[in-house]
Amino acid sequence: MSAPVEVVLSADSAGQLFNCAVFDPHSGSEFLSYRGGNTSSRSLTVLSGEYILGAQLGKNFINVWEIQRKDQLQQKIVCPGIVTCLCASPDGLYVLAGIAEAVYLWEMSTGNLLAILSRHYQDVSCIRFTDDSSHFVSGGKDNLALVWNLSSVVQLDSSRTPEPRHILSRHSLPITDIHCGLMGPQARVATASLDQTVKVWEVSSGEMLLSVLFDVGIMSVTFDPCEYFLFCGGSDGNIFQVSLCSTSLSRDKTFQADSDGNQVFKGHRNLVTCLSVSMDGTLLLSGSNDETVRMWDVQSKQCIWSINHKGPVTNAVIIPAPANMFLADSHPAVPLPRFSRHLNPSEQGDGTGSGGMCLRLGANTQEPEGTYLEKSDELYSLMCAVTDKSVFGDGENTKVRVSELEEEVKTLKKINKDLYEFSTQLLTKPN
Repeated sequence: MSAPVEVVLSADSAGQLFNCAVFDPHSGSEFLSYRGGNTSSRSLTVLSGEYILGAQLGKNFINVWEIQRKDQLQQKIVCPGIVTCLCASPDGLYVLAGIAEAVYLWEMSTGNLLAILSRHYQDVSCIRFTDDSSHFVSGGKDNLALVWNLSSVVQLDSSRTPEPRHILSRHSLPITDIHCGLMGPQARVATASLDQTVKVWEVSSGEMLLSVLFDVGIMSVTFDPCEYFLFCGGSDGNIFQVSLCSTSLSRDKTFQADSDGNQVFKGHRNLVTCLSVSMDGTLLLSGSNDETVRMWDVQSKQCIWSINHKGPVTNAVIIPAPANMFLADSHPAVPLPRFSRHLNPSEQGDGTGSGGMCLRLGANTQEPEGTYLEKSDELYSLMCAVTDKSVFGDGENTKVRVSELEEEVKTLKKINKDLYEFSTQLLTKPN
């Protein structure tokens, strides 16, 4: 039997049978399975066709498998916090992870942490690269989608703070999914949101090209390769097919099923968490919280096969079959390096000599001459200074005061998050 051209990669939140598994897109038969842990939503990615990376659900590490050695968990990459989304660049050079409100960027050749981008105000929910790896788009619970130029993020000038190329701010509720089309910097990007809309944008200009309003919140979105259709997964289990070849000149439209290509796929009993289309545009893959993965024929809207999982499906995607996935004797050409948890490479060795780049991120409000280590020394000196009785009193009182301030910061962060979630639930509550 010859190796398939495409395969289905899926995972669920239970992880009882496997962490993730590979299936035949035409028959639904299982090829391979990878065991150990379970993977969170939007956090399963293939790196260079040689590794599978999956962020552990609710934990601060990433599970790694060599793509040929399915029975053995190869490595755990410890991260600074719980990973909410994960994406590898198509060229295999970089990995992005959303951790709380920040986007972390690692260089795969060295494992260096190149950037921490803190421009979101709430947790990052999804990240996607363009097909040429030149740009990436991050979406968050703060209702924003940010378009980043990779070359401006991976910069040599440490005195400049990386800024997003475009800020897409037309959504009114958290963004749930992002899909980037083809054509690199000329691509179109679709963003789905709980505000019951899907919006299509142009990467080069940041201009909104289309906004489609639905009756339910949209949890997942994808294009077909030719971008004739937009597929949107609803919180009610329906999948909506939107024609992008309409003669209507309006940028704002309300979805209505008709004979012009706007159709509905019915079969899931719970919200649709992920969508993917085959390379030839004839097959649509969907995963749902009803614990099933389904393959659909796009033309007839019929379900071809369905696979039952042991928990809500967190990831499901159709990918080109890696060349060495079915070769038992092959091994990765390059070993995976140890991932750094420090932004400044000088903390690990001799600075940028190891191939890393020193970036200082955040608001540029201080003198640009100070290095990271100098600022660390300065902060340490200030911390030591509080033991002076003229500041807080004796050392014991200082420790108590610091502990109180830390608790107060945690309490304020919790209050802010609770208020935001309450307002979101209030706005999305059905009438």
